[in-house]
Amino acid sequence: MENIKNLVIDFGGVLINLARNRCIEAFEAIGVADIRTLIVNNYLHKDLFKSFETGTITTRQFREAVRRLSSQILTDKQIDDAWISMLDNVPVYKLKLLLELRQKYNTMLLSNTNELHWHWAEQHIFTYKNHQTSDFFHHIYLSYQMHLVKPDPEIFNYVIRDAGILPEETLFIDDAAPNCKAAGLLGFHTYMPEANEDWSHLFD
Repeated sequence: MENIKNLVIDFGGVLINLARNRCIEAFEAIGVADIRTLIVNNYLHKDLFKSFETGTITTRQFREAVRRLSSQILTDKQIDDAWISMLDNVPVYKLKLLLELRQKYNTMLLSNTNELHWHWAEQHIFTYKNHQTSDFFHHIYLSYQMHLVKPDPEIFNYVIRDAGILPEETLFIDDAAPNCKAAGLLGFHTYMPEANEDWSHLFD
């Protein structure tokens, strides 16, 4: 960490614990039988979900697509609740750590996410002790707003240009090997934590 000035941190799987099986079960319960083929693995979503994360479809269009996949008449709340059920919790020590790191480093969030998940996080996670998201990060980069997703090199190049940082002075923390590989090829230092890992040891 001696020469590190900037931190680029992922959200899902790094800050917030994820409950993908709970999300799959919630969608199956409301009649979306093909959900297991739509959520392929821990890091890559196919078709509908990828479109939602790149911002090429709106929340309204996402809900309508889910309705078409279901044999049920679904309300917006049923769909939203099933999708948001993927998000579990952010341990309090990580929120405290972020506040501390922001005082020492240029901290950035870079997340493949979507409007529903992010708005929920703003309302339920980053309100810790009456804070708001800008209290935790100097810059926030969200895939659905940028119309880019990791591991596309262009999303990293955008962050480099927009934040005015040097990759060799930057640590990228992400739980997906393809994302770390793409960042590493551009000169970032990278660290890939295990699921539910306490990665605060990096700053001891």
